[in-house]
Amino acid sequence: MAEPETNSFATPRLTAGALFVDAAGRPLLVKPSYKPGWEIPGGYVNIGESPLAACHREIVEELGRSLPVAPQPLVVDWAPAANEGDKVLFIFDGGELSEADLVAMAFADGEITEARFVDVSALDDHLPLRLANRMRLALEARLQHRCVYAEHGRQP
Repeated sequence: MAEPETNSFATPRLTAGALFVDAAGRPLLVKPSYKPGWEIPGGYVNIGESPLAACHREIVEELGRSLPVAPQPLVVDWAPAANEGDKVLFIFDGGELSEADLVAMAFADGEITEARFVDVSALDDHLPLRLANRMRLALEARLQHRCVYAEHGRQP
């Protein structure tokens, strides 16, 4: 008997994060307590949840505040990982935050230990290469008011 066609459909894990910048255009990075390195605010999309809704939820969970996020993604990245399978990552535009916004963030649940704005030139020092590349694409897309499709953090 032939295998049902649906068994060949991709079922990727989805993640959604937000790009926040300061007045100088430096992106906001957060330091998770549960793993080494830095990330952007965001995380996995739950079953039945949209990427935009997941982004909003993760911002509240990680930064302790509800912040507006534009619904147009800046980057959609096909980025399968050997240990996790197929993945599609969304980065949404969270807009500009001030130093006062940074100080007002509350890391109540301990998932995030620190948040800071980082010079674009230092992204490679803080992030895995694919995420650093994805962030550069998101920063460019934000300036150009468009969405970029990527694969493994780069435009094909």
